[in-house]
Amino acid sequence: MNSARERFIAAQRNGDGDLVSFQTSSGRVLDYQQALQEVQAGAIAGVNVFKGRDGEMYIRGDADGDATNNLDQLPQF
Repeated sequence: MNSARERFIAAQRNGDGDLVSFQTSSGRVLDYQQALQEVQAGAIAGVNVFKGRDGEMYIRGDADGDATNNLDQLPQF
């Protein structure tokens, strides 16, 4: 595991409950689009990008069987 990669440690949601931004382990705050680009570039550990049924790209936590580290479980900031 590359410890130099950041992780998402908190998230912000909009009124619909959708994730709209993330805070990283180094304290940076990324909006969803910035976060998506960084995940695609491999800069963020523990997450990946997938294409939804609507054709859009989305961020999700790596499937590791541990529900406690799912993106929906991140604390708000």
